[in-house]
Amino acid sequence: MAPVKSKSKKNDQSINSRLAIVMKSGKYTLGYKSALKSIRQGKSKLVIIANNTPPLRKSEIEYYAMLSKSSVHHYAGNNHDLGTACGKYFRVCVLSISDPGESDIIKTLPTASA
Repeated sequence: MAPVKSKSKKNDQSINSRLAIVMKSGKYTLGYKSALKSIRQGKSKLVIIANNTPPLRKSEIEYYAMLSKSSVHHYAGNNHDLGTACGKYFRVCVLSISDPGESDIIKTLPTASA
């Protein structure tokens, strides 16, 4: 069981490192309201949702993302972990990436749609 855990942890680290590259070189929006705004405008290419996001909010974001044909990724950690991965000192429930910059996060993340 230990190798599976380490593989999952390695995957989390790669997602976090890709997120750090997006934070430095890409364009993104943090938060529920601004993420919904960018999804509705069609600017969002990838939406990352923390695992402790309320179910109604999560389903609403997934629905809008499906309509705008942007991919959704469910982050393995909670909103504290997602905020830390973004390099912020606050909680982040939803992250919308409109331009990945130098990162290859859109190509490498497995897309999970509703």
